[in-house]
Amino acid sequence: MKIVLDTNVLLVSISSKSRYRPILEAFINEEFELCVTTDILLEYEEIIKDHMGDRFAEYVLQLIENAPNVQWITKYYKWNLIETDADDNKFVDCAIACDAKYLVSDDKHFNVLLKIPFPKVDVLTAQEFKERIEGKENAPQKDT
Repeated sequence: MKIVLDTNVLLVSISSKSRYRPILEAFINEEFELCVTTDILLEYEEIIKDHMGDRFAEYVLQLIENAPNVQWITKYYKWNLIETDADDNKFVDCAIACDAKYLVSDDKHFNVLLKIPFPKVDVLTAQEFKERIEGKENAPQKDT
């Protein structure tokens, strides 16, 4: 399964004490394919540096860049589907370009995608994605 992780989800999954740690562990265990662009990696680096320092950001980026289950995506079109925070469009464009099963984010700006029939981008919260990778099939679904 191909997914795109918003920076906020990656950030909350890093700590070994986080309830979202299973997301990072599933990535490390190659349970899903992470789709990224250069813009996404640059944002990951910037935000992780701000919260955890240069060294840790370098470690996380090396982990991602060297993982066999990372798909590097080149975007050829900008859809501009999120108007409230144009910077979020890099994640949407990547998800469309790689035909991701899910875009995983806790950012409410992505809720606009629930109302757009084409191109279809399925958005899950970190909790919903965690429940899916843990195999909780009867997990509550997001209201649409």
